[in-house]
Amino acid sequence: MSKNYSEAAKQIIAYIGGKDNIEQAAHCVTRLRLAIKDESKIEQEKLQGIDLVKGAFMNAGVYQIVIGPVDVERVYAEMIGQTKMQSATIADVKEMGSTKLNPMQKLVKIFSDVFMPILPAIITAGLLMGINNLIGAKDLFFEGKNLLEVYPNLGGLWDLINMMANTAFVFLPALVGWSATKRFGGSEILGIVLGLLLVHPDLLNAWNYGQAAAGIDGAKIPYFDIFGVFSIEKVGYQGQILPILVAAYVLSKVELWLKKRVPSAIQLLVVPITSIVVTGFLALAVIGPVTRHIGNLLADGIVYVFDFAPVVGALLFGALYAPLVITGMHHMFIAIDLQLIAQNGGTFIWPMIALSNIAQGSAALAMFWIAKKQNDKSMASTSAVSAYFGITEPALFGVNLANKFPFYAALIGSATAAIFITLNHVLAPAIGIGGLPAFISIMPNSMISFFIGMAIAVVVPVILTILMSRSKRLNSKA
Repeated sequence: MSKNYSEAAKQIIAYIGGKDNIEQAAHCVTRLRLAIKDESKIEQEKLQGIDLVKGAFMNAGVYQIVIGPVDVERVYAEMIGQTKMQSATIADVKEMGSTKLNPMQKLVKIFSDVFMPILPAIITAGLLMGINNLIGAKDLFFEGKNLLEVYPNLGGLWDLINMMANTAFVFLPALVGWSATKRFGGSEILGIVLGLLLVHPDLLNAWNYGQAAAGIDGAKIPYFDIFGVFSIEKVGYQGQILPILVAAYVLSKVELWLKKRVPSAIQLLVVPITSIVVTGFLALAVIGPVTRHIGNLLADGIVYVFDFAPVVGALLFGALYAPLVITGMHHMFIAIDLQLIAQNGGTFIWPMIALSNIAQGSAALAMFWIAKKQNDKSMASTSAVSAYFGITEPALFGVNLANKFPFYAALIGSATAAIFITLNHVLAPAIGIGGLPAFISIMPNSMISFFIGMAIAVVVPVILTILMSRSKRLNSKA
């Protein structure tokens, strides 16, 4: 049966309040992205009843309608033709939508805008680190030995992969500096320079800071002596997020302030050097020490909660992570994960995130078996595969939330799995792909427990989804 894109576009326009309720419209690979004037005019149920629409939701001030690849381009073209609107970019729509966000939502959007561009580098580093952990883990393949001891010729490969894996984390401030200055309107190259400054070899490695601060083995913190008046710690910020994030914001504001006041003839000479010197000084003297302390307090607070009441902490996180994805607030956990890794050598948050994704995929997989319509089966199967590889939005919005009960089943499965791995102290030394391949990035001594957690995240949502589908009260749409 051919798809009627013209009719679908006409219905979408009508159910979102008419063309006068659309400020701007763009599309990505799978979704229409709309800046809406009055959200109350949207007829959500009618909109989701359109054949080509697989889900619709508001996120970060932008109304997103899930349609799917190829189809979305054709529906968008019909919408533009029928409304006589000008085509817009995703950035235009995001900018328009951000004006309607509250302060908390704006903060979350900043984290999202900064971390999403560098996420591929972080995930790649995490996967490589996971491979290296497998090579160097004792008792994993041979009793009492690791692969390096059994096959010494793997040593060179291990060193090479280790260097590749550590690069993104050692120079993380440079990556964040580039992305953050771009987000805040400054010069990206200056952001990179500022990030590299914070990990300069002349500074004490951030991972040795604790040992020097405690005076272990006679270690001391070195200082810059400024005119004999005050001192600045010679400490690097490898793996740290908050210092460079705040410093990049200051750098951008200083640069923009100077550009408005320095004559264009000497801007190239004055603006970059002044921006770097002023911000570099502030970063090492004030921003770095303060934000490092804040980051440590945040990490210590999270660790304390999970140490004091691990079951409660895991239950809440396992059950609430998917709802946070709906709001877009989940992007903040990237910074928390990286802070935990930098401070403690591993994070217990990311493994729970991976299991939450698996649980959503498993609930969608169960819907593939339950659904009677071919379109529903197709959506469920492709969404499940996507979630199993870390992308949960299709499963969340296109399947589980639309039917409600699989969403509940996934939350229960996620919380149960989170409790199990938390009680068994599962840690990840890096962030990897948040789905079935996640085991590669888990510490070897936690791998068996994580596999059991994965099994829970698969079995529990599937069984509960099937059982709940038989309930007339819960099964309002099956």
